[in-house]
Amino acid sequence: MGAGFSKPKNPIPGTDMAGIVESVGKCVRQFRPGDPVFGETIVAQQWIHGGAFAEYVSVHQNLLARKPDNVTFEQAASVPTSGLIALQNLRGLSQWRPGQEVLINGAGGGVGALALQIMKAHGAHVTAVDSTSELGMLRSLGADEVVDCTREDFTRRGVRYDLVFDVPGNHPFSACRRALKPDGRYVLIGHERFGASGKRVFGLIPHFLRLMVLSRFVKQLRGPGLPMPTKKEAIAVLRELLESGKIAPIIDSTYHLSEVREALRHMIEDETRGKVIITPVEAG
Repeated sequence: MGAGFSKPKNPIPGTDMAGIVESVGKCVRQFRPGDPVFGETIVAQQWIHGGAFAEYVSVHQNLLARKPDNVTFEQAASVPTSGLIALQNLRGLSQWRPGQEVLINGAGGGVGALALQIMKAHGAHVTAVDSTSELGMLRSLGADEVVDCTREDFTRRGVRYDLVFDVPGNHPFSACRRALKPDGRYVLIGHERFGASGKRVFGLIPHFLRLMVLSRFVKQLRGPGLPMPTKKEAIAVLRELLESGKIAPIIDSTYHLSEVREALRHMIEDETRGKVIITPVEAG
């Protein structure tokens, strides 16, 4: 059921890829050799390296979609995992009414930037929160308002939202609740800072467990009661958004496969704006 792909281009941490179909298994019906595709390499959880730091990678057909002609391989490879996380946590978008108020904390990162564009595509009024250097990019992506987190605490602005989409989880829920309407919804993604939270016992797991317990009593912590989209469904939605131009991938930098060490160092130690992409080593 898998397929081999030549010249994959993938962003850290090695689960996303884009490339040309080299060969297909005997049961594959969706793709043929020569097709340009993009997607993920991991069927289930994301806790292991996806194996996409390679010239060739074998991928289940349900994790892929045909690459739109209007985006490059690098752009397509920057979208899958972040886009899947955003879509799986923004269930019920078809029920959103134009003009509903959304705040995205950490909007300048991979997940936040795509969530911003996805919500704008569904007619939301989006307030984007991030550091000073990211605000110009957030405006260019369509944010209606921006908040500089180095100067202002969004939980103390006195403004309430229908949805708070919290990527970094750098405020306790008790504070974020001040920014929610009574019937609003709080969604925590939780950013482990590329493993840096490993210095703490269990990282963010205790925080998520507390929220799960609280959700029995606090309506704002409950989901929309809809099933989570499968990866096949989500990657198809991402393809449509890319093809229509409703999401614009942001590329920070590109490294060759031989420079993976430098790419990881840049991503962890430097301030990046967009995705870090690994491309195959050029022949010759």
